[in-house]
Amino acid sequence: MNILFFLTPKSELAYIRTDTTLQETLDIMEEYRYTVVPLIDANGKYSGIITEGDLLYNIKNRYNYDISRARKDTIDSLDVRRTYEPIRITETVEEVFKKSMYQNFVPVVDDDDTFIGIVKRRDVIQYFYNKYIHEQPGKQ
Repeated sequence: MNILFFLTPKSELAYIRTDTTLQETLDIMEEYRYTVVPLIDANGKYSGIITEGDLLYNIKNRYNYDISRARKDTIDSLDVRRTYEPIRITETVEEVFKKSMYQNFVPVVDDDDTFIGIVKRRDVIQYFYNKYIHEQPGKQ
């Protein structure tokens, strides 16, 4: 099975460019109700993730709780505490399954490291549920 089966394309996602301000990032995350969002640079290359925790950590420790000082700073200037390693579109499904155990989603990049979408952990779980639990007679 190809990982494209699980891919949610970039065009269907909210993502943050690294030159987006902290204020704009907060607004996007609030609008979509995301707690983790992929970061891409100006060239469309995957750059990491930003989490609500990263934003709170920076507001507290870097800006001493003063959000007005942080409004114009861009995301690439913030400290991030964690990242989600991407996989290439040519990666095996097994690798997607392994990574999805530890991440809400798995970022997917092409051979040029351009961000093309994500595989959501929920979709991986749904696949296994349908294949091994729901489709077996007598099991619910």
